[in-house]
Formats: sequence, C-alpha cells, structure tokens
Amino acid sequence: MIYQRQVLKQSHTTAHLAQTMTLLSLNTFELKQQIDSELASNPALEIVEERRCPHCHRVLPPDGICPLCSRPNTNDPTEPVVYISPMDDFFPKRDYTDQDYPDEPISPVTEDLTTYVLRQIATELTKDQQLIAVHLLTNLDDDGFLAVSLMEIARYFHIPVSEVEDVQRVIQLAEPIGVGSTGPNQAMKIQLEVLSEAGLVPEYADEIVEGHLDYLSRRQYAEIAKILGIGVQRVERIAEFISENLNPFPGRSHWGSVRNPSSQETSVYQQPDVIIGFMNDDPKSQMVVEIIMPFGGILQVSSLYKKAIKESEGESKDAMRGDMDRASLFVKCLQQRNHTMQRLMTLLVVTQRAYLTKGEEFLEPITRASLAEELGVHESTISRAVSGKSVQLPNRKIVPMAAFFDRSLSARTILREIISTETKPLSDTEIQKRLDERGIRVARRTVAKYRAIEGILPAHLRQSL
Repeated sequence: MIYQRQVLKQSHTTAHLAQTMTLLSLNTFELKQQIDSELASNPALEIVEERRCPHCHRVLPPDGICPLCSRPNTNDPTEPVVYISPMDDFFPKRDYTDQDYPDEPISPVTEDLTTYVLRQIATELTKDQQLIAVHLLTNLDDDGFLAVSLMEIARYFHIPVSEVEDVQRVIQLAEPIGVGSTGPNQAMKIQLEVLSEAGLVPEYADEIVEGHLDYLSRRQYAEIAKILGIGVQRVERIAEFISENLNPFPGRSHWGSVRNPSSQETSVYQQPDVIIGFMNDDPKSQMVVEIIMPFGGILQVSSLYKKAIKESEGESKDAMRGDMDRASLFVKCLQQRNHTMQRLMTLLVVTQRAYLTKGEEFLEPITRASLAEELGVHESTISRAVSGKSVQLPNRKIVPMAAFFDRSLSARTILREIISTETKPLSDTEIQKRLDERGIRVARRTVAKYRAIEGILPAHLRQSL
C-alpha cells in the first residue's frame, strides 16, 4: 500500500513537472491556445471573466495595472518590479478563429538555419563554393550536423574532398559555431578553436573534448585526471568551462532552446511576451517588467463541478474526479510557469541593466547555464523559458529573448559604429585592431563573420560604392 502511494506520488510529480515545462516553453499566444483547449476539453476548469490580477487575484481598476503587484518593494533602483499583466491591457481584445491566424501577426516571420548561415558566409565564397555550401546546408539534421558524407558531396560535384572541406570550414565558423560538423566532437573542437583566439580556453580542454567525452558525460573526473596526469579539481573546472561555453548540438541553439530542435529559426516579433520600461518613464528609476498573460480573469477549478461530484457515484464520479484532478494540476502548473518567468526576468533585468539603459554595446556575456545555476534550476528550464519569446525594450524595440544571451551583439554593435564613422573603407584586419583597442579580442575571420551577419560589404566593395 505504501509502495502504491509512493508510485502515485512520483507519477503526480512527474506529470506536474512535464506540464510545467510544456507551459514554460509557450509564448503568450501559444499559451492562450493551450488554455482555450483545456477549457474546451475539461468541464472542471473554468475562467472567471473579471478583470483580476493573474498573480494576486485582486480586482483590477477599469483601466490600469495591479496597484499591489506593481508596487516597488524597495527604493533601490537596481531592483526591478516584475509582475504579471493581462494581455487585454496591451492589445485589443477579440475572438480569434482559425481563419484569422494567417492574417494576424501572431506567427513570427522565420528564417531557417540554412538561410541564416548562408547569409553570413556568402561574401566569403566564390559562386562555385556557394553551390557546395547550399548543398551542405540543405543536408543538415536537427542538431546541425551533416547528414551526408563529404566524399558523397565531392563525387556529386566531381571535385576533390579537400575543396568540400574548405567550404565546410567556412560554414563551421559561422553562427552557430560548429554547425555543419560531422558530430559533437568536431563541433566542440571548432568552438574551442574560436574561444582560444581570445585566450579563454583552459589547458587540457581540447584533449578532454577530443578523447574523453564519454568520461565527461558520466562525470568520471577521477579517470580523466588519471589519464591526463592532473588533479581532479582541475578537471572539474575544465568540465565546468566546457558545460558553460560549448554546445555539442549547435543546430539547436539557433535562436532558441537547446532542447527543442524545432526552434531553429530567427524570428521577427511583432507583439512581445514581456514589456520592460521604467517607473514613471524615468531612466534613473526602477525598471518595470510586465509579463503578459493571455487572460485577465481567474483560471480555477469550477466550484459547481466540485458540488456535482458529491452528488454523483460509481464510474461517473471517478471520471469527474479525474477531470477535477487534471484541472487542478493545470492551474498549479500555470502558476509555477509564471513564478519561473518572474524569477528569470528579475535576474535578467538586473544582470543586463546596462544593456537596457545604454545600448547593445553594453550587453553582458552570460549563458543559460550560468543563469540556471544562479536560480537553482536545470539549464533546460532556462532554455524553455527563453525559447520563442520576445521582449519589448525600454526604447520600444522588440527583440527575441535569446538576444540577452547573444555574446557577439556588443562586438557587432561596436563594429557597426567603427564602419559608420570610417573616412575610407577599413579592411577586416584594420577593424580587428580597432576592436582590440576597445577591449574586444577577436580574429580577423570573426570580424568578417560579424560583418556578414550585419549585412556589411567587404572593404573593396564599400570602396566601389
């Protein structure tokens, strides 16, 4: 009997976690569809159509935000006010039908991984090499790895394998770094090579990635230490570096979740999931972060349904109790989803305050792994919370939430500034030196890659224009 209770408890916990993670990965409009689906399929779930705060459930004024949740807890300007707001406060309320979706700005305009990479490298390749690149990029799997052999492509174009390898090399150095590799080892070695240009790679990291990933994945640090002849603590530090800085599946990191291959797309968002501003529109005051919810009422288990269960019996009662349990679980998971989003946005806004107030060149280089450790959650939780969502910045610009983790953004911003003020077209080597003078150490080919991402022509073409 005790064993059965333990199994039931474990099963309930697993279901709670799974549903919370699912809800966390949805943006505002997807969440609305999910809630509508639950309301339609579960008679035990109801929404009280009343303007109430989705967080504290207090009645909201006819026009305006929750006076309690939007109140600062302290006068410290670095501490943001983060709360949940109904979508109707920002966007006109209307009933959506299936016919509405193609015409409504709900789905983002997408750019697939092939196009995203090709746009970066096109100026570095000859026309023949571009054809090879297209062939390689259209044969990537969900992880960003080649699904065909280089020999097969060489035979198709009747060229030496070395020429295909040259094009593959250019692809691997594009964003996301390591894409177009043959597997995790090769992708991670490319990433180490790029990081080493800035002197960031600890000694023995390359050896561990090259031959000891199996031990590393099983956390068998003592075995690695014995093979390499170094201390276990040193191996642990290298393992932490690898975990925070390398991605064994580069295709999954393309503007989204490390766990969700379907998010391999760059999105142009038209309606945000989070709005960031300042208290009383004063840039020196506290930041206000509003996480948008798709309804303004209260989602709850129906009280009438609870009464109906007491009057029912037999199989009917069991079925109704199942509906009520499912409704209760959904409400709890939604609350947990909101709580996680609030914690994440609080930390993000504190960490990236300089970026939010001063501009892109002040973006702090952070990772999902570092935030996960600080919040005490798994990295996949952060990835789900970030994936597919957008944020309206204080300057009214709407960006993907993943932009908060774009390590190259500040460098690309300064690169744009350098080129915009050039009196004569600067070569990539000259731009590299200017960046180095401003504390940004990157290789010349990285400059070329950033320039391609920004759609800036090489120096000789800017000269001709």
